[in-house]
Amino acid sequence: MTKIYHNPRCSKSRQGLEILTKSGKPFEVVKYLDNNLSVEALKEIVELLNINPIDLVRKNEAIWKSDFKGKTLTDTETIEAMVNHPKLIERPIVISGNKAVIGRPPERILEII
Repeated sequence: MTKIYHNPRCSKSRQGLEILTKSGKPFEVVKYLDNNLSVEALKEIVELLNINPIDLVRKNEAIWKSDFKGKTLTDTETIEAMVNHPKLIERPIVISGNKAVIGRPPERILEII
């Protein structure tokens, strides 16, 4: 089952959701701002994306700039920051089987569905 980690207030996330809807394939929507991800879930996502945790951080968010910018964080600390402040998580993230992409641009979603 395909899964989208979605923020309804984000235009790119809404575009990603539209791509999945138009595909006609079943998918699950995870509103990660309403239901915080666990450390384990975020580690799994980072692993599926095959990136470093810092590459999943939205560095222009105010909370990043005020609390974390200029600091050297370990991968664990970076993941904990995203768990504690889910607005820091880049979006949308789409997972299909053992493949995952950050939908920026949203058309990248087509690579895995």
